[in-house]
Amino acid sequence: MSYPGYGGHGGYGAPMPGAPTHGMQMVAGPGGYQAYGAYPGSFSGAPVNDPMWSYFTAVAGQDGEIDCEELQRCLTQTGISGSYSPFSIETCRIMIAMLDRDMTSKMGFNEFKELFGALNLWKQNFMMFDQDRSGTVEPHEMSQAVLSMGYRISAQTLNGILKRYSKNGRIFFDDYVACCVKLRALTETFKRRDNMQQGVVNFPYDDFIMCTMAI
Repeated sequence: MSYPGYGGHGGYGAPMPGAPTHGMQMVAGPGGYQAYGAYPGSFSGAPVNDPMWSYFTAVAGQDGEIDCEELQRCLTQTGISGSYSPFSIETCRIMIAMLDRDMTSKMGFNEFKELFGALNLWKQNFMMFDQDRSGTVEPHEMSQAVLSMGYRISAQTLNGILKRYSKNGRIFFDDYVACCVKLRALTETFKRRDNMQQGVVNFPYDDFIMCTMAI
C-alpha cells in the first residue's frame, strides 16, 4: 500500500542510495550493500588494506574524524567527482550532517565509507541523465532522477526543489548531490517519526526547526 508522499514498499519508496539497514551501517559493495565493521572515529584495529583508509587518514585528526573542509579535500583526492567540479564546502557540510548521528559535526571512517557508497550510486544515477557529460542535467531529467530513487512527491513540491537547486535552468552535479543528501536525510527523519507509515506526523515546533535547520 502506498501513502501520500511516499509510494512503494511500506509507503516510503525504494531504498535510498547509501541508506543503511536499521541498526547497522552499510556501504556499497559488489552486488549491493554489505555490512562494514565499525570504526567510529578510532584508528585502532582500522582496515589498513582498505584503499579508502589512506585517503581518510591523510586528512583526519588525532580523534579519527574529519570536518567539512577535511571531507572536501578527502573527496577531491579520491576523484569521486570524476570530470565534474569538486564538491563545495556547503555540500560537504550537509553530507556530514546527514550521517552525524553523534552530533559532533564531524565524520568517522565508518560514516565516510557509508557516504562514499551513497555518492557512487548518486553519481551513477546522475550520469544516466547527463549523457553529453556537460556536468549538468535539465529540470525534467532531475525530476526523473528523483522519481527513480523511489521518492513519491507532488508536482508542486518537485517544482520547488527544482527551483531551489537549478542555476540558469540547469542542475549541476554538486547541487544534485546536495539535493539527494537533503532528500535522504529529511525523509529518514520523517520516517523515524511516522510509526504508522501513513505519511503524516506531528512535529513540535522546536523539533521541526532542529530537524530542518541541522541539515
